[in-house]
Amino acid sequence: MIKKLIVLASIFLSINSWAQDNTASPYSYYGLGEIKFKGTEEIRSIGGLGIVADSIHLNILNPASYSKLRFSTFAIGSTSNFTTFKSDNVSEKSQRTNLNYIAIGFPVKKFGVSFGLMPYSAVGYKIENTEFNIIDNTERNKRSTGNGNINSLFAGTGYTINKNFSVGINVNYNFGEIESQYVESIYSPFILQLRSREKNISNITGLSFNAGLFYSTKLKNNKNLYASFTYNPETKLTSKNSRNIATIIYNVNGQELISNPSEDIAVDDQKLVIPSKYSLGGGIGVKNKWLLGTEITFTENSKTTNRFGKIDGVTYENSARIAFGGYFIPKYDSFSSYFSRITYRAGFRYENSGLVIRNESINDYGMNFGLGLPVGLSKINLGFEYGKKGTTTQNLIQENYFNINVGFSLNDLWFRKREIN
Repeated sequence: MIKKLIVLASIFLSINSWAQDNTASPYSYYGLGEIKFKGTEEIRSIGGLGIVADSIHLNILNPASYSKLRFSTFAIGSTSNFTTFKSDNVSEKSQRTNLNYIAIGFPVKKFGVSFGLMPYSAVGYKIENTEFNIIDNTERNKRSTGNGNINSLFAGTGYTINKNFSVGINVNYNFGEIESQYVESIYSPFILQLRSREKNISNITGLSFNAGLFYSTKLKNNKNLYASFTYNPETKLTSKNSRNIATIIYNVNGQELISNPSEDIAVDDQKLVIPSKYSLGGGIGVKNKWLLGTEITFTENSKTTNRFGKIDGVTYENSARIAFGGYFIPKYDSFSSYFSRITYRAGFRYENSGLVIRNESINDYGMNFGLGLPVGLSKINLGFEYGKKGTTTQNLIQENYFNINVGFSLNDLWFRKREIN
């Protein structure tokens, strides 16, 4: 009963959490925004490896893992992000707390089924530039801001072919709204202060898919070999766009006046590409004891498009992500020591995002540490991540971030009929 109340409370809280800004990165200005990690907190803490499948944890990176579930599982996770944005001569700090995912999975004989909601990408930037003309004593300020999300509502199933192989597929409905504004202001002691504003709104919808294959086999000395393959085919989202332009004038008293406001201007709809992606990983370990593994992911980011056409100095390239990680459980069934039942996790990842600005590739790398704290069959998962994204070269922005991740994996026999009342 307590677990069911936690589930209902988590769903209620998620309604408000999803409406918040999920990023403050200036790099979310490009493409579909900042692409979010799709895994649970226990997966994130081992570097993002999607090669694990067991009876009590959801691995939403690889739908083939659903077939390994033996208990109904409710999973929810959030991140508190602390970022320092650094350029050659200035730095700023930002803090945000966001919901990462909410998902439910349960077994049905040889099948496993899961569904849930998570952000696909997030937009939340503020870019400002000021120029001063000493000849006419005029100051010109240009400011771009944006916010919004693309969310993914997913449902999937996994099937056990035999004791070694499982396959699975997810269907994702992607939806969201992104708003961007461009404001240019002119300040001068000789003329009225003048400000022009352009506001663009994109309503984005579309389906995407991902499929997975999971393999495991026993080796000598109780060791197991694991292998995982996932594939996301290229798909396109529909972006229905609108634009509004207005001129704002300030009188001598500083009062804001709207001059020549326009109705919403129709802008051509766009097809935005979610590029194809595939990953291959493997690992070795002892069940309920330890695991070491690695995974590499390739994405055709060269096909990425911006929401409103080409941007000068910006291109995209195919990208790769490599991760190493694992976990260790001293003694999962210990009765005398709680610390022996804790899962200790660690990982490292390096990723080329595919974004190239002024001939500089925007890379992202991080280190992860985590703890899985057992509560009966369930777990409270804590994770800590330190990373760096971008560079200060070519007058760009470097992001140094520290994340605190909290996830809950609640397990029960929800759909089994009781034999004794």
